[in-house]
Amino acid sequence: MTTTIINARIFDGQHVLDSTTVTIEGDRIVDIGGPAPAHAEVVDARGATLLPGLIDAHVHTSVPALAQALRFGVTTELEMQGAMTGDAQRRASENSDIADVRSSGFALTPPGGHPSELFPAGERPGGPPRGDGPAPVMPFVTTPEEAVTWIPRLVEAGSDYIKVMVDDGTVEGHPGLPYLDQPTLDAAVIEAHRLGRIVVAHALTVDATASAVQAGVDGLTHVFMDRPHTPEIIAALADAKAFVVPCIVLDASMMGLTGEAFAEDVRVSSRLDPAWLAALRSSIARYPAGRLDDVLATVAALHRAGVDLLVGSDASVPVPYLGGVAHGASVHHELQLLVRAGLTPVEALRAATSVPARRFGLDDRGRIALGLRADLLLVDGDPTTDISDTLALRTVWRAGVARSL
Repeated sequence: MTTTIINARIFDGQHVLDSTTVTIEGDRIVDIGGPAPAHAEVVDARGATLLPGLIDAHVHTSVPALAQALRFGVTTELEMQGAMTGDAQRRASENSDIADVRSSGFALTPPGGHPSELFPAGERPGGPPRGDGPAPVMPFVTTPEEAVTWIPRLVEAGSDYIKVMVDDGTVEGHPGLPYLDQPTLDAAVIEAHRLGRIVVAHALTVDATASAVQAGVDGLTHVFMDRPHTPEIIAALADAKAFVVPCIVLDASMMGLTGEAFAEDVRVSSRLDPAWLAALRSSIARYPAGRLDDVLATVAALHRAGVDLLVGSDASVPVPYLGGVAHGASVHHELQLLVRAGLTPVEALRAATSVPARRFGLDDRGRIALGLRADLLLVDGDPTTDISDTLALRTVWRAGVARSL
């Protein structure tokens, strides 16, 4: 099937184009700027903007969550701990009703380490490491040797990248949690790089961030929130060329700030079921000492220093104690917060399209360009000048398959 979108303002993932037409055939973009072929279905996008499908660079997901993400124009989710590897990922890739997904599998952490403290008794993940077969719920490691042993197992089980936990529990209200020491962290990064995998680190404090950067991780899945930034930590991240997925929405929730005001937008609430709406309107509220203004200032400083910023929500499951965020919806909230931190709307949109695609090696998406996958989003208005227009959702194409929103 051939479809030509005409009269659109086109943001190609990096810039606003002069062209106003895009033709897709099958699952690919086959023309930009040319006339509609005689046999094409024509979509008149007058008054609307065509964007690459959005990418959420920090989730914990499932098939229902991937379906919800797609309803908000998110065509790819990057799982930062979970089971969407191997056969589960292949099945998701073949299902045009849900977003595509890549995954770290499960993250390296010590026994009793993060995220065990987040879960009520009886719901905590994990189990003793197994000697053979696929990775268990949590690959517990305490030594460099154990890290080097586990990473090939994760790769074999289908991890697209490797995640490490560097978290002493300070921000979650559980100071003193065991966490990966520097030699173990160093060994994990070396082994993952040897096997051709990038490494991302969960770190919520300045000290944990510095440790991850020292180890040579490729990116941080959070921005620290325990204290204001310093020139030294900003320079360290910039010099390391590490990317950061700030997850400002998550930091706000950790501080006790809910998504209530965001959920009042009917463009949000009308697309969420009661459980997810209740979760969005709640908060994690484990770090009331935090200051959102400090986080926004840190994000602004990282941006000025040239650090790549990626949009991420840290959405997981619809329960109040993990609330304040929701799959799909919180990508749009994070875009608004990035603009509040000082990014222009175009810079924020890059953080949800071309930048995560580039940093995670997703060379077939994140941009509107010839030959790339037809993951596209059409919204009314102009989000390149008013970022809230990303919520004026009209149509999403996932690998060329259209869905009205």
